[in-house]
Amino acid sequence: MNRSIFTVRALALSVPMLAMAANVAAAVAEFSGEAAAANAVAAAAVAADVAADTAAQTAADASVGAMAAPMATVEVSTRKTRSSVALGKADMQKILPGINPLKALQTLPGVSFQTADPWGNNEQNLSLFVHGFSGQQLGYTMDGVPLGDQQYGNYNGLSPQRAVISENVGRVILSSGAGDLATASTSNLGGTIETFSSDPARERNLAVQQTVGSYKTSRTFLRYDSGNFGDGNSAYLSATHHEQKAWDFNGRQGGNQVNAKFIHNDDAGKLTLFFNYSDKIEPNEDATVHSATEKFQPYTRPFMYPDFAAALAYLSPTGATPAAEGNNYRNYYSDAQRTDYLTYAKYEMPLGENTTWSNQIYYHNDDGVGVVAGPIGVAGLPGLFAVYYPNQNLKQVFGNSGYATRTTEYAINRNGWLSTVRSEFGNHTVQGGLWFEHNRSSAYRRWYALDVNNPSSPYSRPSNPLITQYGSEIDNKVVQLHLQDEWRMQPNLALQAGFKSSLQFADGQFPVQPAKGAIANGSLALPVGKIDTKKWLLPQVGARWDISAQDQAFVNVQKNMRQFVTYGGGGASPWSLASQAAFDLFKTTAKPETSITYELGLRSSHNVDLGAITAFDGQVSLYHVDFKDRLLTISPTPVITSIIGGNPVLANVGSVKTNGIDLSGTVHMGRSFSLYNALSFNRSTYSDNYNNGKDLVPTSGKSVPGSPEWMNKTVATLNIADTEFQLIGDYVGKRYATYTNDLDVPSYFLMSLGVSGKLPFLNSNVLKNARYRINVSNLANREGPLNVVVGAASGTYNTYPIAPRQGFLTLMADF
Repeated sequence: MNRSIFTVRALALSVPMLAMAANVAAAVAEFSGEAAAANAVAAAAVAADVAADTAAQTAADASVGAMAAPMATVEVSTRKTRSSVALGKADMQKILPGINPLKALQTLPGVSFQTADPWGNNEQNLSLFVHGFSGQQLGYTMDGVPLGDQQYGNYNGLSPQRAVISENVGRVILSSGAGDLATASTSNLGGTIETFSSDPARERNLAVQQTVGSYKTSRTFLRYDSGNFGDGNSAYLSATHHEQKAWDFNGRQGGNQVNAKFIHNDDAGKLTLFFNYSDKIEPNEDATVHSATEKFQPYTRPFMYPDFAAALAYLSPTGATPAAEGNNYRNYYSDAQRTDYLTYAKYEMPLGENTTWSNQIYYHNDDGVGVVAGPIGVAGLPGLFAVYYPNQNLKQVFGNSGYATRTTEYAINRNGWLSTVRSEFGNHTVQGGLWFEHNRSSAYRRWYALDVNNPSSPYSRPSNPLITQYGSEIDNKVVQLHLQDEWRMQPNLALQAGFKSSLQFADGQFPVQPAKGAIANGSLALPVGKIDTKKWLLPQVGARWDISAQDQAFVNVQKNMRQFVTYGGGGASPWSLASQAAFDLFKTTAKPETSITYELGLRSSHNVDLGAITAFDGQVSLYHVDFKDRLLTISPTPVITSIIGGNPVLANVGSVKTNGIDLSGTVHMGRSFSLYNALSFNRSTYSDNYNNGKDLVPTSGKSVPGSPEWMNKTVATLNIADTEFQLIGDYVGKRYATYTNDLDVPSYFLMSLGVSGKLPFLNSNVLKNARYRINVSNLANREGPLNVVVGAASGTYNTYPIAPRQGFLTLMADF
């Protein structure tokens, strides 16, 4: 089989990028040359990094090269029957050492990713859309281990940056329309994001990396590779410490992480052991509320910690916030604390000459808490506290400070098994497998006093609660089966067909029920009970045609389903409904969300002789999606706040139609300069209106809010001697801020700069491969709304701001 890998997409420069591209190209035209040879070397280097999920990493992977090596493209496509592209380790770390793998994907077409920090680490204000689907409608794995649906208050997984240290990521693969049938996910309606950890290096090595920069940034990364030892053994042990002061408040964000990986490889098979420990504390910022009634709409809403005196002076004697600030009042602090343990063991063994059997078991434990220390006189809290402390002085009850501390305390304890058999016979490659997971998760809402004489901080966990508002315990079992066959009809033509089955068995209980009035008006108890959902046939069919050695066409049709969210007490989950009757009605009438994705595309990679231009590679893909049975949390009465909740109903409200096109490509000018550009258009519209129990909400024909129609990404890379310059541009078009499209946030264009090179004068018999990297985010220091939190009703939405320009210096060396 032809195993060559084509780099992606067709060049399509949009207006915001032309000026930048022209200036850079003019400055480097004289450096072009040796194009064909350099492009071939680059393609081979990138292909070696992403050709197969089980490919071993070379020794160079242990220390990401920062020097001007053979030119690598920004992305490469895998040889699949659908749009599937990958970023290698080196290209990820060029954006910013330590970057979240999800944020690195923002250079790819069709991806809209925003967070308020340059690394993409803060999960509270993270926004991700791919082809109109939100981040919670995608599937995520790390080395095959499921990572859940990435909700902020997660119940079934953890974020990729908590699952593996960024510098240990070998590659990340985005399937923007439909993922592999074997992908272990219950939420992959709109595609999958697969992260893969790098393997141990073949040679013994100690890699040291230190980043310093704006807002007291310090990131230290260490990795020791044993090299090959014994009989087919290799391993590494790695650790990182990361911290940075928040740019608009006095908070320290970061944490510690440890990775270890061991591989034993012999004729009997391959054993892989992996361990990850992550401990993160991230103070959070509140979003700015926008509406016609909000007269005060600040650019940021920073908390006031550690200035407790100012926080006390901020409130009235009864604990009220300044009336002029409305809903944009300030909290004392807010933070997310997460501790995760993740481990797996995987064994791949041959069963005869053409058959392999892979088995992987994994375990994940999460202990997390989301904390808000805020005023007691806002957001309907006096009414909530009066349920538990009627006719009492609430300020005295909660420590006489005027503030109370609210927590949502999470626990996840899950284990699973993945088993896959793959066999080749004749012109067929048949694969079948099983994924099983047992997950026990809980969520407890508690309230604590904030003592005026002994105030707490965002870096400690509250104790001795005054109120346990509710507590949920959910036991969930997932079974997924898949079977597929790839038939090579001709040497240049392959057909693929298969299906998967998705089964979920969930049982939710509330050991602690809320008091009457503590959740919603008239609610006596949150619902309990079992919901089993079974979808036995989710088919897929596709084809791949090698038109020539340089050109390939693909087509794919696939059906996917998103299982019901198994979270109690919040979010779009049946166990978050306000009554047992609402739960029972949902159980008998609601359907899981489903999507059918149609994809058609062409990949191409050519050496050319067009003066300075010596090579071109690219891809164009068109897609259409039918998304049915959309679930929405709706309420006939305004929700008081996210703290208390209204009286929600979770219901299917219709369909979404999506049409789009991605075009991208890389122009090479020898080994000295390359220009990558990606243009994408996505039109996702609601097909139906819905009734909120009081009024008809006119959403038919309206665009999906939060997801931009137009995006454009550019990466210009220049090599001069031993120095590499990389300029990245990211254009994100207008996004609607409400379901009815009556409000929107403007487009933005951000640039970042990276400069890297060798430090040969530092090399010695002990210290090797010394190099540096300089990164500047938001190069032009733009301001404006970065991401939008979509409003539940017309006329209201929230935003988080664009972070200011920040600079970082990273020094790296091997020992």
